[in-house]
Amino acid sequence: MQIWVNGALLDAGAAQVSVLDHGLTVGDGVFETVKVTGGRLFALTRHLDRLTRSARGLGLPDPDLDEVRRACASVVDANPMPLGRLRITYTGGLSPLGSDRGDSGPTLVVALGETARRPDSTAVITVPWTRNEHSAVTGLKTTSYAENVVALAKAHAADASEALFANTAGQLCEGTGSNVFVVVDGRLHTPPLASGCLGGITRALAVEWTGAQESALPFDVLQRAEEIFLTSTLRDVQAVHRVDGRQLSAAPGPVTTKAMRIFDERAGADLDP
Repeated sequence: MQIWVNGALLDAGAAQVSVLDHGLTVGDGVFETVKVTGGRLFALTRHLDRLTRSARGLGLPDPDLDEVRRACASVVDANPMPLGRLRITYTGGLSPLGSDRGDSGPTLVVALGETARRPDSTAVITVPWTRNEHSAVTGLKTTSYAENVVALAKAHAADASEALFANTAGQLCEGTGSNVFVVVDGRLHTPPLASGCLGGITRALAVEWTGAQESALPFDVLQRAEEIFLTSTLRDVQAVHRVDGRQLSAAPGPVTTKAMRIFDERAGADLDP
């Protein structure tokens, strides 16, 4: 595997950043995950736009998007695979210990790992911890993922692939790395960005392409929704067949099946929507 680190492609064993990088010491960084199918990157422009928004939200300098595009292309060319997860990581760079940021400039790392297509349906759990919709980093895709690591481990222990959070107001918010959609009375809904959820790239496309309504939803909607599905870069649209102990009788249901079909068709017709 070859990885891009600060302007150069390096073998994985030589691809290193300082142990004093602010992304490592305090999580001062942002990232994007991009799906790569047969060497083709999906929705890269949208991902780079969000990378810039996230960097600005942390007070990092804007990433050089021409360099990021070169890095992505170089990594994809150097690591051919049928289906891959491209990770763009952009951090505060070499800094003093503590929260103060140094002045050496940011770190850019781009890596690609092989992955497999997700199953058409999955199980999820709910967790007792909440997303803070009033946080200084709400809506930013930062490298501070410890909360997600804990919640996802709890999901895996329950034979599920995702954990869903409420926000501090008791409203449905998001998963550790996904957005959530529900069907209630035959209509498709997803939490609004005001809920504190990340503005997912796949979420935005699903809303645009399916006409889903952004609605503030109580967390217990998961116990009565007719259908539930998740969206993310690598899940695309994925049905949910179990929430905690509740089985959804037919997953994917008709609304989810239609959303899956629409997403596959539209995404297949335009690699950079």
